Amino acid sequence: MQITFSDPADSSTDAMVVAVGADCLLSPAAEAADRATGGAVRRAIAASRFSGKAGQFLDLMAPAGINAGRLVLAGVGASADATARTWQDWAGNIYGHLAGSGATAATLRVETMGGPVAEADAAANAAFGIALASYRFDRYRTTEKPDQKPSLNQAAIMVAGSAAAQSAYAPMAEVAAGVVLARDLVSEPANVLYPETLAERCTALSAQGVDVEVMDEARIDAIGMRTLLAVGMGSARDSRVVVMRWNGGPDDQAPIALVGKGVTFDTGGISIKPAAGMEDMKWDMGGSASVIGAMRAIAGRKAKANVIGIVGLVENMPSANAQRPGDVVTSLSGQTVEVINTDAEGRLVLCDLLTYVQRTYKPQAIVDLATLTGAIIVGLGHHNAGLFASDDALADGLTAAGKSTGEPVWRMPLGEEYDKALKSQIADMKNVGGRDGGSITAAQFLKRFIENDTPWAHLDIAGMAWSGESKPITPKGGTGYGVRLLDRLIADRYEQ
Repeated sequence: MQITFSDPADSSTDAMVVAVGADCLLSPAAEAADRATGGAVRRAIAASRFSGKAGQFLDLMAPAGINAGRLVLAGVGASADATARTWQDWAGNIYGHLAGSGATAATLRVETMGGPVAEADAAANAAFGIALASYRFDRYRTTEKPDQKPSLNQAAIMVAGSAAAQSAYAPMAEVAAGVVLARDLVSEPANVLYPETLAERCTALSAQGVDVEVMDEARIDAIGMRTLLAVGMGSARDSRVVVMRWNGGPDDQAPIALVGKGVTFDTGGISIKPAAGMEDMKWDMGGSASVIGAMRAIAGRKAKANVIGIVGLVENMPSANAQRPGDVVTSLSGQTVEVINTDAEGRLVLCDLLTYVQRTYKPQAIVDLATLTGAIIVGLGHHNAGLFASDDALADGLTAAGKSTGEPVWRMPLGEEYDKALKSQIADMKNVGGRDGGSITAAQFLKRFIENDTPWAHLDIAGMAWSGESKPITPKGGTGYGVRLLDRLIADRYEQ
């Protein structure tokens, strides 16, 4: 999607979009359009149910007096309450409305009608909304007819002070690139994206100034990350660990660490999953996609912070070499784990990463992300990620970042009473604690690998990495959830 900014002027376009507030409050551009069309705008509103509610549209086709193929009235809702997210969703809805309309170019007149967001910022957020809404993963579609593809490929954002809007959008464009990267990774099939090839995708971040280190199995084994290696034992694909370092802050600033589960395909191993729906397990690497996308965003906008991203990339397959239920494995921390269920593999990947990143980089805080449990979907559905945290300030920062970006989290409990479920008769712990409180006991497992009271948060994003329905700025499919959340957390709490 090509997005440009320009100052308001008469121009020829397929679609001219003007803002209308709640109760049919016309923006200046909508008022001007009404005058130019001899009152056609108000007559069309009177003849319809259009009220200016957010997400509503009213199209006037080939209106006399306006040099556009169609005039689109786009509802903003209560303009006095509009936020940056309002303008993102406004533009995202516009893209969805026009994408298959036959219009190839649209001009959006961004006017806040006295709302609290400056018009340049509103315009920048509108561009951000279009950049996210126009995402489409179609690289494997070879027989689509032209009328099945989106027609809209250009959007001009018209606003007074367009240079300021362009400047405000520049870092947002980098965040959008991170979201797109994460969505691409989650959408790729497992025969294309497996540990080795996902590691190769990570190396492309060096173009943004990220220092990327890829560890092969020999190096991983020498370090002692054997719970991670055990998960991939049954696969013909070798496992990888990738460390991504962005040094944008002061030399003496301890980094924040972002840790991602990257199970590129999860059959469940010997504890094999049911066949129905198993194809969805290509996105069991969603936590790693979030971390990789966040590193792309952070580096792209030159964040003034030191950030470590580390991802463990494995494929969980059943074979003669696969780990078995009942096996005992020794983690990098030295703690032993009895594997009760090989389908509870993500925590075995994460625990070694947590130990490694703490002992190697001494981070000031850690956030891990994983499509870890089906239990979190039962509890929270597809509307919030589960947040588990040892530190209230870090939890508050993630909650605030979730609210402002539209990537919400819901804090869940931790406690010794849940920890008891992990007791093993022959090892330091089991890798599962039963069905009751499954997402909580999974978090309790990870908490055992946090050392020296390092502030830590775990995000279970199993219900958020993939969406079965489209939203204003998130098309159906891979969501890229977590990229905007982590980027905002870094910007609000850790940049200097």
